[in-house]
Amino acid sequence: MNEKYERQMKKGVFDMLVLKLLEQEAKYGYQLIYEMAEKSQNVFQLKEGTLYPILYRLEEEKFVVSQWSEPEGKQVPRKYYKITEEGRKALQEISHIWEQICTGIACIMEDKV
Repeated sequence: MNEKYERQMKKGVFDMLVLKLLEQEAKYGYQLIYEMAEKSQNVFQLKEGTLYPILYRLEEEKFVVSQWSEPEGKQVPRKYYKITEEGRKALQEISHIWEQICTGIACIMEDKV
């Protein structure tokens, strides 16, 4: 039962976390997966099958754009994702909503009136 609730709670924050990771620089999929796990102390361990639909949806919403890298030497081309100005605005809005949700949850869980 715990896995069900954990999955549902995490699902709602993935867009925000991916946009946050892209805020400073463009990144490719595996890099996002690695950084998400590392920065969250392994709380968020995404699989490719979870990440790429998120990236495609964010791209469809014009919050990110993608571009293939030019291969150098034996390196294979990678698809990099970069946050757009619309994505930055969305990140601010989503972050604000997230803060309100966390505050509301804390009030209930701590039984504040």
